[in-house]
Amino acid sequence: MTLSHSMLAVEISTPGGPDVLHPCSVPVPVPGHGQIIIRVAYAGVNRPDALQRAGSYAPPPSASPLPGLECSGTVVEIGPGVTRWKIGDKVCALLPGGGYAEYAVTHEAHALPIPEGLSLREAACLPETCFTVWSNVVMRGGLRAGERFLVHGGGSGIGTTAIQVAAALGARVFATAGSDEKCQICRDLGADLAINHRSEDFVEVLRSQGGADLILDMVGGPYIERNVKALADDGRLVQIAFLQGPKVSLNFAELMVRRLTLTGSTLRPQSDLAKAQIAMAVEANIWPMIARGAFKVVMDSEYPLDQAAAAHWRLESGTHVGKIVLKVSD
Repeated sequence: MTLSHSMLAVEISTPGGPDVLHPCSVPVPVPGHGQIIIRVAYAGVNRPDALQRAGSYAPPPSASPLPGLECSGTVVEIGPGVTRWKIGDKVCALLPGGGYAEYAVTHEAHALPIPEGLSLREAACLPETCFTVWSNVVMRGGLRAGERFLVHGGGSGIGTTAIQVAAALGARVFATAGSDEKCQICRDLGADLAINHRSEDFVEVLRSQGGADLILDMVGGPYIERNVKALADDGRLVQIAFLQGPKVSLNFAELMVRRLTLTGSTLRPQSDLAKAQIAMAVEANIWPMIARGAFKVVMDSEYPLDQAAAAHWRLESGTHVGKIVLKVSD
């Protein structure tokens, strides 16, 4: 098919709050070597989008300046060297940016088939969270069956994904959340114990259980020292964001005495090869979980593309559970 020269998109007019997201018309991307163009059906809304909008998470130099790190849709154009996909294939994909638009470009190895039984709407919720959780909880954090695993923000997209993946792997799962209702959702998804952080101290709870072997945290700030206290000896803390700040005072002697590991990563700046390796692992491990019913997409809400600002208000309200998506096309 012949693509038009311009497309509807949502841009960040200036760093700031959700109201700086404005509809605009921009050129349709052109695929490079090994890249595909996807006609976007749905775009996932994620915390890194809000950080980029606020001016604290710049896209890589080669990426689109538009927000949006995942989508689902139809392959409509392929670049030189593409071998896996053909025009007309339905995919969901991790993007370097540019998901808040009618068309998006990504490397062919960062796209995955739509899991059987899932809609395009549901599939748009998978790439960013599944890539992040698998690469940090399993590939980096080394979670094993029988270990005690704690994830903060159990009601978030990352949290609902991490709970289900860890439970399917045979871990004993703990989660924190900000309300009794969210705690019940965490338990329904497979958490053995959900902790309302407004009324309970997760450090005391985990220490009473022997400590966490692995913690996945996106809060940072004062949570970092508390996470260290909540770890079992030889435990691992994996940091994926710093919603309450990246700088703290920490006594590193405790790491030495108790043989703790502190690590972390961000997904977006990693190489195409690294992301391709994560994609292969996600398809090999999480897609079968979906097929056997051990993992389900947790949806919060849907907004039209031109109401991306409202979606960001919802994301930052702290009241959502699971994923938020933008509907871009039918």
